[in-house]
Amino acid sequence: MSDQDWQAPGGANGAAPTGPSNDVPSAGGYPPPASPGAAQYPPPAYPGTAQYPPPVGGSQPTPGWAPPPKPGLLPLRPLGFGTLLWAPFQTLRRNPAATFGSGLVVQLVTTVATLAVFVPFLVLIFGRIESATTDDVDAVAAGGIGALLLLMLVPIAVSLVASAFLQGVMVVEVATGTLGERLAFGALWRRAARRIGPLLGWTAIITGALLVGVVGFVAVIALAAVAGTAVAGGPAGAVAAIIIGLVGSLGFVALAAWLMTKLAVVPSAIVLEHAGIGEAVRRSWRLTAGFFWRTFGTLLLVAVILSFAGQVVTQPVSLVGTMIAAVIDPTGSGAAIGITIATLVITVVLTIVIGAITSVVQSALVAVIYIDLRMRREGLDLELTRHVEERDAGRPVGDPYAAPPATATGAAPGPVPDATGGETWTPR
Repeated sequence: MSDQDWQAPGGANGAAPTGPSNDVPSAGGYPPPASPGAAQYPPPAYPGTAQYPPPVGGSQPTPGWAPPPKPGLLPLRPLGFGTLLWAPFQTLRRNPAATFGSGLVVQLVTTVATLAVFVPFLVLIFGRIESATTDDVDAVAAGGIGALLLLMLVPIAVSLVASAFLQGVMVVEVATGTLGERLAFGALWRRAARRIGPLLGWTAIITGALLVGVVGFVAVIALAAVAGTAVAGGPAGAVAAIIIGLVGSLGFVALAAWLMTKLAVVPSAIVLEHAGIGEAVRRSWRLTAGFFWRTFGTLLLVAVILSFAGQVVTQPVSLVGTMIAAVIDPTGSGAAIGITIATLVITVVLTIVIGAITSVVQSALVAVIYIDLRMRREGLDLELTRHVEERDAGRPVGDPYAAPPATATGAAPGPVPDATGGETWTPR
């Protein structure tokens, strides 16, 4: 049928329209509207356009939908499990100089401090044991063990400071990276240094509580063994100690896992919300409520992945070095000492590198979980979106990660009004 043969629907006796015809069909595939007085097609379905609705079965996309913005590291929406799982690794890849560099510095400082303390001490104590008389060997060995225990406090203290600082650095990196910013090494460290005091306090509390728990647990097992031996005699004390040890170990691990999960995002609250230790603990407890298993599963799965990857890298090197040394020097005469030293050095280097990656990823994971929990519970994604839009428009912006006002009193957060009286976000 040609354009000239087309007739308006509803025309009398199929007569052609009296007005001029348009030889060009409309963009939607429909014929042009008829002259005045004839049947008319409905108005355009899309305001502001000159097109009619597409025919049935057309591929016209539904208007009004757009994917959530992603100005940087994380999409500004509650995160799926896959995104939550791999975002810490993307943090390392997105800004490797600042993130991996920070982790490497922390690992190097900890390793060097440990070697600087223990190597001279071990050389000294073994020299004294070799030169001591038979009667003095036991006394020298006992004194060496006591001094060794005291010296362990030095690397522990250095590790506490380094790990606390790295946590602050990675929290700042994830938070600014989500907004599309990329900070250099020095800028990250300067921002993290502002909250190093509370971070050190929190890390010391966690370490102290863990040490007290372990010592108390060992003391209970020892008392059980002594009591069982005194009451029943024979091996009863050892059996009681084994039973208490097995049951107590399971309970201790379960309690530690529960507490560490509930308090997982304390460092993020300390750094981003400028909260004190007590308020950060309350914030972490509230944010993880209802999301315990999701948080615990993510932390555990990433830890397993990192541990497995580390073993895959370091174990073959150690195994190959041992096999080569055994082939070169099967009698143990010392001919393969060079191979042994080279294997040890390579293993230490790999351990430092893998330790840097592991510490960076685990610290970044805590920050990612914190942002996801606030998106789900407090609508932080809406606040971050508004912040990005205002910043890109050149208008002044505040701190999008500041704690909602309602949390200061411990009340459940509700809709927070913005400067114009509208609602910034509503908890979900």
